Amino acid sequence: MTVATRETNLPLNRERRFLVLLGVICLALIGGALYMQIVLGEAPCPLCILQRYALLFIALFAFIGAAMRGRKSLTFFEVLVVLSAVAGIAAAGHHVYTLANPSVSCGIDTLQPIVDGLPLADLMPTVFQVQGFCSTPYPPVLGLSLAQWALVAFVLTAILVPLGIYRNRRRG
Repeated sequence: MTVATRETNLPLNRERRFLVLLGVICLALIGGALYMQIVLGEAPCPLCILQRYALLFIALFAFIGAAMRGRKSLTFFEVLVVLSAVAGIAAAGHHVYTLANPSVSCGIDTLQPIVDGLPLADLMPTVFQVQGFCSTPYPPVLGLSLAQWALVAFVLTAILVPLGIYRNRRRG
């Protein structure tokens, strides 16, 4: 590999490293949610499960994208990461709204059969089956509810991935 080729690949290598880090963070967030569910007994609601799916898809697309060698393939998976983050923003945003307005239902009667009918709910019921209500208040973590932390994570992902693409590609 020539010096010029290595220098051209540096921005893409930064993007790949960022995607791996993002994937690891998303898996860690799912692990934290499982700890809170299994050890602390905090039952996940339909919106929690949808947020787990969004985190899982972000991690999956990030890892696949990091493995891609071509710029177009990498960009394609980065777009999928951003779309997954946008879906996470919708679920977490609605969850935050539901927690702020307990009289609003998260639609457990409507959402539960849909979420429990997704393929991963049968494969890993502990992780992906609905067990609680969206309006159940749990103790905050560092001043924010879990839904608020998830919303922050999804918004940061939706902003930082395109920003990183722009910054790295502009330099390269």
